[in-house]
Amino acid sequence: MMKKLLMLVVLICPMISSAQIIYETVSSAKLKETREIKIQLPRNYEENKEKYYPVVMVLDGDYLFEPVAGIVDYYSYWEDIPEMIVVGINQFESRNKDVNYDNQRFLPSEKGAEFFEFLGMELLKSVDQKYRTAPFQIIVGHDLTANFLNYYLLKPEQIFEGYVNLSPDLAPEMAKRITNALSRSENKKWYYLATGSDDISQLKENILALDNQLIGLDNDLVSYTFNNFDNASHYSLVGRAIPVAIESMFEVYSPISQKEYNEVLLQTSVSPTEYLIEKYESIYNLYGIEKRIRLNDFLAIHQAIEKTRRWDEYEELSKLANDHFPKTMLSTYFEARYHEETGNPKKAMKAYQNSYGQEKIAFLDVDFMLEKANAIKRDFGY
Repeated sequence: MMKKLLMLVVLICPMISSAQIIYETVSSAKLKETREIKIQLPRNYEENKEKYYPVVMVLDGDYLFEPVAGIVDYYSYWEDIPEMIVVGINQFESRNKDVNYDNQRFLPSEKGAEFFEFLGMELLKSVDQKYRTAPFQIIVGHDLTANFLNYYLLKPEQIFEGYVNLSPDLAPEMAKRITNALSRSENKKWYYLATGSDDISQLKENILALDNQLIGLDNDLVSYTFNNFDNASHYSLVGRAIPVAIESMFEVYSPISQKEYNEVLLQTSVSPTEYLIEKYESIYNLYGIEKRIRLNDFLAIHQAIEKTRRWDEYEELSKLANDHFPKTMLSTYFEARYHEETGNPKKAMKAYQNSYGQEKIAFLDVDFMLEKANAIKRDFGY
């Protein structure tokens, strides 16, 4: 386990150094004091003036910020998740007061109530005003702070879409409140819960009981993921849970997987091109992110069409490729394949020839396209 964690650190540290880390002192009217926060901005944030980013709010920022920020930067580099703004709140000296709840209603009280309002009403608002944020927010916490983040789930108005609970130290009534809130939710939510085989016994018992309730959750708007990691302690489970939690919230965003390709795109009842369009519409609707269709996703659709021989799909795919990769050979190639397989070899030959002067992309270059044109010319004697 230690070797795996060290390898993860080796992989992540260079990624963190490439992202922009800002350290700030924030004055709070609610807390009547200042708080230290850390902010990781995405790579090339300043250059991408038109781009907006989801926000990850990390409680226990003094030790959770770096692993979360590293995972976000690493996974977004490979486009498995979107680039995000990560905000960490240091709580080393104030943690117990920040998460305080009363012993009658088991709701935030005294400093806990002030901290609750500081996060929801001051800090998030400040981040939204200062940075280009998309309307998708995740909150992360560990044991006491993991319990605390669930109080936002109980509010009528939605503040966070994603909740990452790392071995939460659940308050009395909290499991029932979480289950009721998720079952009644009228907005899309992602809920992640984790424990480990060597977790603190009392915490683990309550977490497993909560999982038992959430397994039967009947609400299509809630995506629930649970992990009980083998050979993981209360602290080591954090390193294993963070990437799983973040990935689980961006399953739709990630590139077309081998599973999607085999189980969806190769089914003749599914239009591969429509599936691609709907995937990127879902990315916008769920995460508020306008994203250009990935080249690899175009190529996955291309391969699916070749396998299923649904040649008519190429006509719409060519138009889509022209929108997302203009001036390249991608749209021209799809157009040529459409004509080639639907009985118009002369139009296919001309389309291949028209690629001359366009930018090469993926496996498509001038030699490849002209050879395709010459092959049709030889076969049909044009």
